[in-house]
Amino acid sequence: MLKLTGLAFAALTLSATAHADVDLKLGSTERVTRLFAYPNNCNVICFRPWTLEQTVEHYLTQSVQRDGYSAAKVRVKTDNHQLYADISGVPKGYEKPLAALLDAGDLAYTGAKKLNADSKWAYNWYLFLPLGMALENRKSVELLHFPPDYSLTQAQDYLRSATTDRWATLLTDNGIPAEQTPGYQTIIDIAPIAAPASAGKDLEGVYGYFKDYQTTMVKEVSQNTKGAALPMVAFGAPVRYWIKQQYGVTVDVLGLATISPKTGLNVPVLGSNHPSYIWYAANPDSYTGDDAQATADAAGLTVMGQDLSAACWQAGMGSKPGSDPAAQLKSCTQTWQVTQKEKTCELFYTSIRNLTPEQAAAKCATTPIKAQLQQLKAPAPATAIPAPAL
Repeated sequence: MLKLTGLAFAALTLSATAHADVDLKLGSTERVTRLFAYPNNCNVICFRPWTLEQTVEHYLTQSVQRDGYSAAKVRVKTDNHQLYADISGVPKGYEKPLAALLDAGDLAYTGAKKLNADSKWAYNWYLFLPLGMALENRKSVELLHFPPDYSLTQAQDYLRSATTDRWATLLTDNGIPAEQTPGYQTIIDIAPIAAPASAGKDLEGVYGYFKDYQTTMVKEVSQNTKGAALPMVAFGAPVRYWIKQQYGVTVDVLGLATISPKTGLNVPVLGSNHPSYIWYAANPDSYTGDDAQATADAAGLTVMGQDLSAACWQAGMGSKPGSDPAAQLKSCTQTWQVTQKEKTCELFYTSIRNLTPEQAAAKCATTPIKAQLQQLKAPAPATAIPAPAL
């Protein structure tokens, strides 16, 4: 649980304010049960036999830790069928973003009920809100497709998945300490549905049911506590298309746009590959011909360069609010696709091909790989079969 440890990085700067107690009425037992997907992991036998109160405490504790309030305590109690959260060791007003998240969750629940009434809800889907993430000390926003079911049923952690873990690693490759990456990974999924990782295609056509939830979430989380816009990364083709439908702007991979979720708020948006796309693009089975392995390596190198550049932009914009988005992107692409392309190559072979650092360095020094690196900024080779709707 690397993301939940070592969060003392903020303790010194926050200690002066993190000493208040805040109370929040979460709502009726029925409301809290559905908004926290309770029970998260029961199928006759519960993987973790927690009560409703313990489940809520679990996610709220994740939030306060990821906000940097390592000494904060969360207590949840039920009184006359109403649940209340008491959080000590956090600033006054800390409950407001949590209340806003739960109010948006009511909109998601309404959409899910309508989806089911129209016979479009699958038996193995779960309504799952982005619980447990930083509520106050957010640095950037990640717009994604849907959370995988195991993040809910096994991990009970919205930030535990192959997708989020890989992107956190790319953020650390760009200078963000591992314990700080949760602050950069405030996620909005356009489908708030925990589903099997292969369900991307099945979820096409459901997004309209969650329009009120989606737009409300974007309004709520795309600015910091001082009202400044936070940078947003739009991951994957379905999400980038949703941006175009909802806000009328086109964001290709490593393309920039600006959206205005509400009057006076201009949010810079960068288009990116889905974090998991590289495993498909770099899979030799995605190509035909005798040189499928070489083609897959070339595609993987290209996607790795794009992904590192996108994570670099996110890290730079998040750590220095108000930076010029275009200048930041130019600097990042220059870094990872030109001046440090050998490092990009080595990171591809260690993280995707599972080579040792020494093996990766030797691989990247070979003549064929050097030739591929010369074309690093070129589009990835076309695959023989369509890319999945990640």
